[in-house]
Amino acid sequence: MTNPFEDPETDYLVVVNDEAQHALWPAWIPLPEGWRDVYGPGARDLCLQYVETHWTDMRPAGLARAMDD
Repeated sequence: MTNPFEDPETDYLVVVNDEAQHALWPAWIPLPEGWRDVYGPGARDLCLQYVETHWTDMRPAGLARAMDD
């Protein structure tokens, strides 16, 4: 069986946690607690494009706020 997190044939969601960290998640697997979907379902490459466009600051949100204050 192909790893569901690397399967080019499955649809994915882009999910975000409270620290504004992004991840790809197979659309058919229930989301883990603490994550919400912000894009998809869609093809893996489209979801990766979304992440590259929208997750421009890799710092966790709490750290970014502390450093910016």
